[in-house]
Amino acid sequence: MKISIITAAYNSASTIEDTLRSVLAQSYADIEYIVVDGASTDGTQQVIERYEPLFQGRMRWISEPDRGIYDAMNKGIGMATGDVVGIINSDDYFTDDIVVQRVAETMDDSSLDAVYGDIHFIRDGIPDKCIRYYSSRRFKPRWLRFGFMPAHPSFYARRSVFQKAGLYNTSYKLGADYEMMVRLFRREHINARYMPMDFVTMRTGGASTRNVRSKLQLIKDDVRACRENGIYTNSAMISLKFLYKIFEFRI
Repeated sequence: MKISIITAAYNSASTIEDTLRSVLAQSYADIEYIVVDGASTDGTQQVIERYEPLFQGRMRWISEPDRGIYDAMNKGIGMATGDVVGIINSDDYFTDDIVVQRVAETMDDSSLDAVYGDIHFIRDGIPDKCIRYYSSRRFKPRWLRFGFMPAHPSFYARRSVFQKAGLYNTSYKLGADYEMMVRLFRREHINARYMPMDFVTMRTGGASTRNVRSKLQLIKDDVRACRENGIYTNSAMISLKFLYKIFEFRI
């Protein structure tokens, strides 16, 4: 089973090396690695070029202007030839060397469309201290109306799922990953399984959590995603997820 892993990058020279190393270190051999760079100007391309030979033909990459991270993800999915597709961004890295191996073993169950698990957050420069643990264990599709979804960096789906359901909706400013989850679980009724493991280490400071304005935009996107996919919700219901997140932090 070939697993396609996609990394969307833009001006990530200071972090993408960790991402590349973690993919290279995966124990599973049948990996197709695709990097989609948005014409970076900070040396990101040079880092990618340095690592490309180490993948011994398993890596492909492009660098060209795009319309944001979701457009880059869509390009990567379009390039993918694997049976299963997952995404790891250029400021994240795999928490363990056996993540992809475990995904492949679980996806051997032909009844499954997708799998997902947990992730954790760190502050840049302090990799050994988890400041927030995002577990997908309690996720159920009925919780989508409250803004809850599986941890997106841990989500792996068969490529045929994207071929049927479509790509990320690039008209969303911050919530296209959430809209994708709503679409897949609500409209496509995918059969997905939770895997009790920590998939990815993420640095804090992502676009969707940067400031109050981004949170308000995220709420707006989440409400729109639900309504466009036949789920009733409102801003107050979606806002409850931010209260829940308080209990994920580890001081």
